[in-house]
Amino acid sequence: MAQNNKTSQKNNDNDYKDKYHKDNDHKNDDHKDNENSIKKIEISIEGMHCASCALNVETSINKLDGAKAEVDINTNKARVEYDPNSIEVSDIDKSVEDAGFSVRKSEVTLKIGGMHCANCVLNIEKALNNLDGVSKASVNLSSENAFVVYDKNLVSVDDMGQSIKDLGFDFLGIADQLDPDMDDKLYEKDIKDKKNRIIVGFVFSGILMGIMFTPHMVFEDIGISMSILSLIISIIPFGYVSYPIIKAGFNSLAHRNLDMDVMYTMGILVAFISSFLGTFNIVLDSSFMFYETAIMLASFLMLGRFLEARAKRKTSSSIKELIGLQPKTATLLVKDEKTSKSNENNELNENRELIENDEFIEKQILIEDISIDDLLLVRPGDKIPADSVVFNGNSYVDEAMITGEPIPKLKTKGEDVFAGTINQEGILRIKARKIGKETVLSQIIDLVEKAQSSKPPVQKIADKVVKYFIPTILTIAILSFIGWYFVIGSSLLLALTTFISVLVIACPCALGLATPTAVTVGIGRAAEYGILIKNGETLENAGNISVAAFDKTGTITEGKPVVDDIFIIDETESILKRNEVIKNTNGEWIVVDDPSVPGKPVNVEPLKNNAVNDVNIHRENESLKELNTEDIEKEVIKLLASLENNSNHPIAKAIVKKADELNINLESVNNFENVTGKGLKGEIFGKIVLAGNNSLLKDENIPDTENIVTYSNAQEKYNEFISQGKTTIFLVYDNHIKGIITLVDKIRDNSKRTIDELHKMNISTYMLTGDNEKTAKNVAESVGIDNVMANVLPNEKLDKVVEIQNQESFKQEKEGKLKKEIETIEGKIEGIKKNSKEVVFVGDGINDAPALSQANVGVALGSGTDIAMESGDIVLMEGNLENVVAAIQFSNKVMTRIKENIFWAFAYNIILIPVAAGVLYPFFGILFRPELAGLAMALSSVTVISLSLMLKNYIPPIKK
Repeated sequence: MAQNNKTSQKNNDNDYKDKYHKDNDHKNDDHKDNENSIKKIEISIEGMHCASCALNVETSINKLDGAKAEVDINTNKARVEYDPNSIEVSDIDKSVEDAGFSVRKSEVTLKIGGMHCANCVLNIEKALNNLDGVSKASVNLSSENAFVVYDKNLVSVDDMGQSIKDLGFDFLGIADQLDPDMDDKLYEKDIKDKKNRIIVGFVFSGILMGIMFTPHMVFEDIGISMSILSLIISIIPFGYVSYPIIKAGFNSLAHRNLDMDVMYTMGILVAFISSFLGTFNIVLDSSFMFYETAIMLASFLMLGRFLEARAKRKTSSSIKELIGLQPKTATLLVKDEKTSKSNENNELNENRELIENDEFIEKQILIEDISIDDLLLVRPGDKIPADSVVFNGNSYVDEAMITGEPIPKLKTKGEDVFAGTINQEGILRIKARKIGKETVLSQIIDLVEKAQSSKPPVQKIADKVVKYFIPTILTIAILSFIGWYFVIGSSLLLALTTFISVLVIACPCALGLATPTAVTVGIGRAAEYGILIKNGETLENAGNISVAAFDKTGTITEGKPVVDDIFIIDETESILKRNEVIKNTNGEWIVVDDPSVPGKPVNVEPLKNNAVNDVNIHRENESLKELNTEDIEKEVIKLLASLENNSNHPIAKAIVKKADELNINLESVNNFENVTGKGLKGEIFGKIVLAGNNSLLKDENIPDTENIVTYSNAQEKYNEFISQGKTTIFLVYDNHIKGIITLVDKIRDNSKRTIDELHKMNISTYMLTGDNEKTAKNVAESVGIDNVMANVLPNEKLDKVVEIQNQESFKQEKEGKLKKEIETIEGKIEGIKKNSKEVVFVGDGINDAPALSQANVGVALGSGTDIAMESGDIVLMEGNLENVVAAIQFSNKVMTRIKENIFWAFAYNIILIPVAAGVLYPFFGILFRPELAGLAMALSSVTVISLSLMLKNYIPPIKK
């Protein structure tokens, strides 16, 4: 591939090079070779906004030895000439990042066939990572996928496919573009093929073993020797059973790859060829009869791959179930033109409810043909075909596959529904909002597939071992043969047996499968609970968490403030005073002018029975009713909601919502003003209305204009509410305090249990909030959080996370838990950074993005379309705080299983390889037969996969 690139580049640069060489014929050949190696690439850069940005990038790249760049701000691209002998493309990418910008990358998941062991994985990763333009390639043996991050301007998917093919593997295409049914068919075909070869192998192995125990006189009677008959019977079955292994072995050799297929091929062929030579007494005699061993060995190896394939298939069942949630068809409602003409004045729009289907024709379409704003019909039992909004109807919808919550949710007009969820009992008519790759389900599938292809850092141990594993095993096998035959002087048969056994019993496959199978099953299982863990590194980090920091609003609390208290300053007086009731000089109750509408006359006459409750004065069809607390409370809400209706703040929305619930009609507001950090101001009925805190009242001189007793009482009540942790707002009308309203952000039902569970896991807790200290402490105390950081602005949360990481380390140092003593100030700071605690930060995934990225593990809470998929390392699809604990428990369990798998993989090889080499033979007469060695090898991989599959049934303790 590299040669092809060079050839292409050579053609592109012919004119330049011809001119250069004409003027420089005196240059030596080395110089010419250097000129021929110059490459030109074009990279796309993100984040540039001006000519200065382009100059900074250009300067940064040009600092590299052997690179020359020209940056075009109009296209946001850099054209770079560089010498591949001096620098690599990754160096150019880093220089762009050093300048504060980034190179635009693409991602793709490739499907690969023909991988059998960890060496296959390492060879493919190495080949892909060596391609210019590939930033990262990670291959998963379990799922047979390769996740690649690359620059599409430098390398194509075809280039990657060719690189895979050049190694002797099958490039099946881009994973998400393959028909899932085709994958099933390939699997079934492969399993059937392996099963047939296993059956043939064991049947003929049994026949050959029967021949071995047949008396010699039988062969003399039929005029053929046992060895010749064994050769005739075995040659075709041997070729059929061992063909895939031998083919893969020679293919690896042809591509200069030393993998387990090569080892198995050597073992199988040595067994069969030695038998062939013994049959005709060529060098070896008739005691070297391994025909049944050769076939049985190939059969056991095939059995191992059969069991491994089936087990690996089960590890990816979770992602297949997610993919299976996607419906294939949908019912589209199309306007019936005939009915439309007779009903021209009754057109479909957002404000009209669709009652019947009479004017629509139902049409079955493929899911791919759905367009945005299409009107779709969903019957009971149907799957929602696209992320949509309910246009008409109501029904319970099962969203367990998306959120992990088992209880169906009632969906009514205006609510969101998501692709793949199941409609339960009612008929829904929905309008498509997101389709194809944009749906939440598609994003979940993509995220889980990427996560399953990732590797936790612990895998590096296994990768290092695998790198030297096969050369080491080959060396042991040769030394075993030499030791037994030439040094100890044992028989050639014994030496050959140990040689073959060592070759086939060694298995890096178990090491290669230890991590990916556990990661695949564990991440898939977590997804069933609505917990999306993005990569293997997060798994490992989450298992080491010692501090949990929470945002307050929308995390510890529900994030939806509601009106709690409505306190009236004077319960005997109407605030708006549309009909003022007073006593005249004769002691009679009368109604006077309406002060809220100056100059507007009202009838003045004595009230019957001299009682307010007898008032029945009519003025322009308005009635004066008895004053009561409920009426005045409504007046408070009316004034506040009218003012707050001009704001988008969550508090404003909560007050307006309260007015809607009470069916209060709002008044128009003039001269509206939002006083930042203090409240709102406006005019209603020509009077100044204020809604805000003490600072706003002081700015408007209310302490000077209000009655001192009234003001004092109002302040006392205000401070009482504040001490309770409530958001408290004054209502001032016409320069007088008329009422106080409070709002509370309810604490999530499971917040306290979550914090308690974290404490049981020895995880200390923090809460970060922009609220005042009293409110913050009130919330923290109610759920049991250890530490509070109040008055924190959104842009300060990142710094607070850093402070927590370092502060916790400093605490441990003071308590004597840190063994290393740091003497100087500089050393102390550096020591704290090195020993900083693992912190998980939990936030809403949108406003907390910087803090989420700074934390060792960022957890983004959300639900449905509100979720920010890119924000956290872990995404909780349902805003269930308990899932924070469940995510940590999942991580601990998966990491424990990975370590157990790696332990057993190492233990298997460390124990059985010496046994295969004959270490026990001098003492106990124990010698591994090659076919049994093959069986042991097969069982090692199956054991590791089976341990990983146990994670499919794992239930986090907090969910029990």
